[in-house]
Amino acid sequence: MLKLVHVIGAGLAGLAAAVQLQRRGAQVVLHEAALQAGGRCRSYYDRTPGTTIDSGNHLVLSGYTATLNYLRAIGAADELVGPDQPEYPFMDLATRARWTVRLSPGRLPWWIFDQAARVPNTNPGDYLSLMPLLLAKPGRTLAQTMRCDGVLWDRLLRPLFRVFLNLEPREATAELAAALARETLAAGGPACRPLIARNGLSSAFVDPALRLLQHGGAAIRLGSPLNGIEFANEGTRRVAALNFADETVTLEAGHAVILTVPPQVAQTLVPGLQAPNRFSATLNVHFAVEPPFGVPPLTGLLNGTSQWLFAHEGRLSVTINGAEGLLDTAREELAKQVWAEVAQAASLPLEPMPAWEIVTDQQATFAARPDQEMLRPAMRTRWNNLMLAGDWTATGLPATIEGAIRSGQKAADTLLNEPMERR
Repeated sequence: MLKLVHVIGAGLAGLAAAVQLQRRGAQVVLHEAALQAGGRCRSYYDRTPGTTIDSGNHLVLSGYTATLNYLRAIGAADELVGPDQPEYPFMDLATRARWTVRLSPGRLPWWIFDQAARVPNTNPGDYLSLMPLLLAKPGRTLAQTMRCDGVLWDRLLRPLFRVFLNLEPREATAELAAALARETLAAGGPACRPLIARNGLSSAFVDPALRLLQHGGAAIRLGSPLNGIEFANEGTRRVAALNFADETVTLEAGHAVILTVPPQVAQTLVPGLQAPNRFSATLNVHFAVEPPFGVPPLTGLLNGTSQWLFAHEGRLSVTINGAEGLLDTAREELAKQVWAEVAQAASLPLEPMPAWEIVTDQQATFAARPDQEMLRPAMRTRWNNLMLAGDWTATGLPATIEGAIRSGQKAADTLLNEPMERR
């Protein structure tokens, strides 16, 4: 008997779940409330700068195994690009100093013994400050776990942790920072090469997945919000029906649901669901200007408003993580402030400022603090045919692309690996 699975939400968790289900022979119906797939990870044409921009700048690391497997599965492995070696250019906007951290190409961290490869003005002993992090205990912040000051912290660790935790790292849960460190820094240079989507997020993560699903017979229903879930009698512990705006879908034996909507929506659909309730904001500022020759695809910016500069064909984009303090800043003022930093970093004239756009997401990720980590729900629910997925669920990782994709794949595998009679 062929299993049919309704995947609710076409963000990365939902797309990953749908692709995994289809690859393993299940019939898939993908529902998305919006008129486009991708959720917070997509591209679109913006008339203001007159170019296609991403909903947010996302950094992927070469150690993100689930993400890279997903891209290979949808035929988009070549859509991520980056330096041949694990290296990170930085610029201090206050002093105009520039340097590049070059991790070793193998697993052993020989780079910390190379003055030309490690962070300037650090010595090999400084890197021992990471050791307590690998033994991080639940419920503790990064500041309660390891040293969070000094040159190494300011010039490497804080910028890296902030971009992945989307929060001032000192306040973040050490558990998530430790998980990130184990899978990247502790795994050596081969896991740390930075990658970005060369043709935009949709070309890398969304459009190829939709084509694959459609070609494989999946039903894709955009503009199809789920209004409610009907649960069977307590004794059967299963979802009985899904109520959409235009229809009610009855779930028969062998049918299941993977719910990949944001936590606020999930709580309105699933009784008694515990979920994170505090969030962190991101700001992305896009400028319609061709990056000058020699500008790296990714540059860390210190001692300014801007944090990371992304160079794409036809545009320069800045990401600001943990941006709650800037949400009330006037848009024109913020754009001028950021452009002054971008012009300095890219050696461009200050005037005229190119066409720009600011994309704000006030609830981009759950706030990666210890109290919020404890609210992340498990993938399984008390209903046998209902699974949860999303970067806000208990993935063991921060709210990253890797966490979202991993959660979707795991939910799909769990459904298909369990005996059919349980459904």
